[in-house]
Amino acid sequence: MTRQRILAVAAALFAERGYRATSMQEIADRVGITKAALYYHFAAKEDVLHELTGPVLDELEQALNEAEAAGDPETVRWRAIEAFLDVHLRHRDTLLMLVRDMTLLVQAPVADRFRAAIALANTLVSGPRPALAQRVRAAQVVAGLADPVVLFRDVPPARLRRLILDGVRTLLAAEDPAAGGVPEPGTPRRAGGRPAALTAADAQEVRRLRETGRLGVDELADRYGVSRATIYRVLKTR
Repeated sequence: MTRQRILAVAAALFAERGYRATSMQEIADRVGITKAALYYHFAAKEDVLHELTGPVLDELEQALNEAEAAGDPETVRWRAIEAFLDVHLRHRDTLLMLVRDMTLLVQAPVADRFRAAIALANTLVSGPRPALAQRVRAAQVVAGLADPVVLFRDVPPARLRRLILDGVRTLLAAEDPAAGGVPEPGTPRRAGGRPAALTAADAQEVRRLRETGRLGVDELADRYGVSRATIYRVLKTR
């Protein structure tokens, strides 16, 4: 119990003051124990950091490895995107702590694992044999998954997840304007209401999510901002 209390207090202090600006004495004082008692549980401040970041890195690496094993490039891409986002949403406080003290992502030993995870996510999102444009777009997508989690940390996770994935779909749809991506300048937009159709990539993802039983028709319609009839048409079309 004391060990978990130490970790919770340390995470709060690191997020509030920064890792390097927080001393072991301050952690002990906030927990309400002596410094000697703190050192009984953790030999150094670095050990506290490793225990706080370890679960995030373990989950992130496992989730991306599972996504990579999916086979189909489009399925790999979306599983990687959702896995990367979900891990960050589950560990918002730790992510905030790291961003609060950016030197941790550059100099600390954990930095190598974070960089490797981000590099793998970029590779999975960009797909096989990507051109430079696809690699740049993938980097934009991956960065756009983590940054809003910190910037909008007061937004409920479910709502923020939906909004972030909406933005990702917009970015990726722009890769193929013929599939309904971002229109060319000057193209008239539909006035209000829900979109009349889904992009080819979204349609494929809708079928996958429905077949796996992860989402119902109403949830899919809400997630993609279309009518239930549109979802039913996509599910009947192969």
